[in-house]
This record gives sequence, C-alpha cells and structure tokens, in this order.
Amino acid sequence: MLKNVKDEVFNIVLPYATDLGLELVEVEYVKKHNGMNLTVFIDKEGGVTINDCEALHKTIDAPLDKADPTEGASYILNVSSLGIDRPLKTQRDFKRNLNKEIEVTFYAPYFGNKKLAGVLTSFDKNSFILKTDNQLHEIAYNQPANIKPIIKF
Repeated sequence: MLKNVKDEVFNIVLPYATDLGLELVEVEYVKKHNGMNLTVFIDKEGGVTINDCEALHKTIDAPLDKADPTEGASYILNVSSLGIDRPLKTQRDFKRNLNKEIEVTFYAPYFGNKKLAGVLTSFDKNSFILKTDNQLHEIAYNQPANIKPIIKF
C-alpha cells in the first residue's frame, strides 16, 4: 500500500511543533526544480519568525530521518510560515480572517460568478458566510476552488 507521506510527516511533526508553541498547519510534499521538497508550514499568534522555523527544523530533522516517511527517497526539508496571502484552509485561518475581506474563486459558476469578494462574517464546521454588497452568501467549504485574504497596503 502506498504511504501518505504528508499525513505521516504531519503526525510525526505535530507534537514537536506543539512543544515549541507553534501551530502545524500543513505539510506539502512536491517535486520542484531542485528535487523533492518536504515543506512544513507553521503559524503562531503574533507571527512566525525565522528563529521559529530554524528551531522546528532542527528539532524534527532527526525524528524524520529515523521514521523515514519517504521510504529512502531523498528530499529537501523546509519549514516555512504561511505567508500573508496563503489560502484559507483551516478553522484557525477562518477565525484569523473573520470580519476581513476575502476573495472566493469557484470551480463552477456560483450564481453566475467564478469569483466573489466580500467580508467573511461567520463560519462553522460546514460553511462560511460571505457578505457582498449587503447580500449574504452561505458557501459550503467544498464549493470554492480557492479562498484567499484580500491584502491591502
């Protein structure tokens, strides 16, 4: 049976991230120009520093080598913050962006639009509410292709 590298790494890294006061958000395992990259995305209240990334990287390097989630395949280990324009994926992402402007892109037209922008007014485990021009849209999490914060400088 094919191993799910991302899930296995997530489970290995989670307690180490938690011990360091970090939220483990996502694990990505993809081929890039320099080979296979295993990237661990973290967050914390007040923002992630380069020191947070370095501390987690040093902490998880040996346990990942021992567990060998890639079954001997080489990879480059990265630990990264989310970035301010990262798509909303977790309940914490939605909480962090509550009452802020977001952009929702759909796979198929949603009421004639492939893209909607508005204010995230609420969310629960099944859907979120987007307010656009005094109209409320209840959108199930499986409908959008992408949900991103709107960044204004």
